Amino acid sequence: MRKEETNRIRVIIYGQEYQIRGEASVDHIRQVAALVDNKMRDIASINPRLDLHRLAVLAAVNIADEFFRLRQEYEDLLRALEAEAKLQGDK
Repeated sequence: MRKEETNRIRVIIYGQEYQIRGEASVDHIRQVAALVDNKMRDIASINPRLDLHRLAVLAAVNIADEFFRLRQEYEDLLRALEAEAKLQGDK
């Protein structure tokens, strides 16, 4: 069995440099870091007095909320497709 390649990349999130390692592609890691950076900047533009810790927590909560909404949407679509496939199979 082949061990997955681990990528290591330096990214900047909200002005802080982080070294991230993962099995995802370098491009994927960059996109994830950019999403977090953008979310933190969006929140900071609305409330510039937030400290870094609160800003990071709010960004995490916002991203988690979006994830849960999209997962629910995905599950709803799967159920609709399964129901449609069952109807087609019953014909």
